[in-house]
Amino acid sequence: MIISPDDQERIDAIEKALLARWPETRIAPSTERIAALVDILGSPQLTYPTIHVGGTNGKTTTARMIDSLLFAHGLRTGRFTSPHLETYLERISINGQPIDPKDLIFAYNDIAAYLDLMDTKFEHPISFFEAVTALGFVAFAEHPVDVAVIEVGMGGEWDATNVIDADVSVITPIGFDHMEYLGQTLHEIAATKAGIIKEGGFIVLAQQEPEAAKELIRKAAEVGADVVREGIEYSVASRAVAVGGQLLTIQGLNDTYDEIFLPLHGKHQAANAASALVAVEAFFGEQPLDIEAVRAGFAAVTSPGRAEVVHRDPTIILDAAHNPHGAKALADTLLNEFNFDELIAVVGVFGDKDATGILKELEPVVDHVIVTQSSSTRAMSSGDLEKIASSIFGVDRVFEISDLDSALDRAVKDAHRPLSEETIGIIVTGSVVTVGEARSYLRKKFSQ
Repeated sequence: MIISPDDQERIDAIEKALLARWPETRIAPSTERIAALVDILGSPQLTYPTIHVGGTNGKTTTARMIDSLLFAHGLRTGRFTSPHLETYLERISINGQPIDPKDLIFAYNDIAAYLDLMDTKFEHPISFFEAVTALGFVAFAEHPVDVAVIEVGMGGEWDATNVIDADVSVITPIGFDHMEYLGQTLHEIAATKAGIIKEGGFIVLAQQEPEAAKELIRKAAEVGADVVREGIEYSVASRAVAVGGQLLTIQGLNDTYDEIFLPLHGKHQAANAASALVAVEAFFGEQPLDIEAVRAGFAAVTSPGRAEVVHRDPTIILDAAHNPHGAKALADTLLNEFNFDELIAVVGVFGDKDATGILKELEPVVDHVIVTQSSSTRAMSSGDLEKIASSIFGVDRVFEISDLDSALDRAVKDAHRPLSEETIGIIVTGSVVTVGEARSYLRKKFSQ
């Protein structure tokens, strides 16, 4: 997307104004402010049907898959996801593409005065995330879209997105993350995430740990929501690794859909695809979906920063795994779908994340780790991360380079062995910001 200098200046000014608000990491658990804000805006989020995607891991990719399937079936789509990798425009997508800067400027001008008004009415001001959520709702209404796919930011019950009245909700696998807000047990975390289950709703439930499944099904029964469960009402019937992705057969609610090529790596992505397909089936009703549209929709799916191969020779893979559950899925994918003789990991983690759990999952598949840090104020220092990594990998397998760009340069240099027959791979992981910054830097590095 080519952006004019004037538009870029305005987009940057809007981002600065949004970032001056409460950051995403600061939460006052309540939908009171966002509810008042959308109410004064005329409830734009109720002017189109919605599909809500919650859970811990796989939310963004599942939302992208649902979006692609709906678009392939001829609908105008909106998609709201978070966080972003490289630009905040990615969070608000229309027909599969980040919002046009002019459309974002128009929507922001519509709501800016109302944001300031709401700041005067509550003890806490409208946060960055609440403002961006409202911006997405307004942009989708103004476009207008036929359907919006909305990803939960954090939790569910009090998340800013939970002012929508979803036709279908999806809950991806629940694991341990954001425990300071969501609770210390899977039961507590699931109880908060179950907040998106609404009376009379339709819930697509991906495979869950028993403790989480029990709580989700209890909540659904309490409010009279219909539930379909992965492995019972729907499933991945078969999966074969293919060049550039995988070939799937999915047993849906209304039909079996075969010969689906998914250009993403990992068993977990096949499970996400099954949940996405069933969500779209539920959205359309009793009829089987058009198989050609299903195949076209999945073939067009991209998921930046999720086991994404961004370069060959050496092969560099970006994956935004930022908790042990995500790191385990990444390790399984690296082991089963790539054939490296040696693997170098570049890892930068946030200070409030389970760095020990992440590194323990990666240790069996990674030969050497370069610990680093992103530019985020939330980043764990590379020195602290080195201590944790050395206790897991041993000091001989760990290098510390605090500057991310330099860490990437070192990994590329180490992977370049002209006289060797061995295949050396590089994985960059640990946080969305680490991966987003690496993606921008590597694009520049290899375009020269």
